[in-house]
Amino acid sequence: MIVELDPVIFSLGPLQVRWYGMMYVIGFVISGFLMRKLVDEGFFHVEKEKVDSYITHSIIGLFLGARFFYVFVYNWDYYSQNLPELLAVWRGGLSYHGAIIGLIGGAFVFARKNKIPFLQILDVTCVVGSQGVFWGRIGNFINGELYGRVTEVPWGMIFPGGGPYPRHPSQLYEAVLEGLFLFCVLWMIRKRVRVYGVLTSIYFIGYASLRFIAEYFREPDSQLGYYFGGTTTMGQILCLLMGLGGILALMYSLRKNTLIEILPPKNTD
Repeated sequence: MIVELDPVIFSLGPLQVRWYGMMYVIGFVISGFLMRKLVDEGFFHVEKEKVDSYITHSIIGLFLGARFFYVFVYNWDYYSQNLPELLAVWRGGLSYHGAIIGLIGGAFVFARKNKIPFLQILDVTCVVGSQGVFWGRIGNFINGELYGRVTEVPWGMIFPGGGPYPRHPSQLYEAVLEGLFLFCVLWMIRKRVRVYGVLTSIYFIGYASLRFIAEYFREPDSQLGYYFGGTTTMGQILCLLMGLGGILALMYSLRKNTLIEILPPKNTD
């Protein structure tokens, strides 16, 4: 199967509306809807009117973290010679691990401004935001980027930038595992967890584990290649650090033992 999808939805002169950007819009719209549901459930202690404000904090943090992490960790050799392209996010080039750092920064700022427990808002972010990974990976698939390694499996796909041989559609593997599956797990257990920070820890450990496995099917970034004797990718190294962070966060959360409060929704009159 040859993948030849047009990444552009439509053009207006020099302006292009691309599927990659649309996937992020869909992810944030769904996140906003789910956050309002958590407000109604009494899990997220803010007025509904402030959900849009937090989405704005998240968007800024996500794109700054994702872009600069990709530029400086994954591809600085290229961007150091092409500085005008530093902010050209519409062409792709976002790091998920950088996005996590940016989201944490946005959550911290919002929590301080609105006097909300930091662990509470991190839990909310992980539960509602995990589905966004699904849409982001679909965007990667439409772009024909981040494809998998050469394979002989019947569902192997030929990508325009990946040469003449079929490859694993690793973007779809990651969309289902790191996005859809992990979101369903977090959403189903959200009412059973009793301590703030546990949902965040489960997300960190779960994502790191699933992404580590998916990396065995994904072609490593050409400018980085493999590490440690040709067996480990940069993505796997970052997943190990993320998983360790999740374990430490779980230990901290259980030790702190701040019980989750389910409160009536705040009056917005």
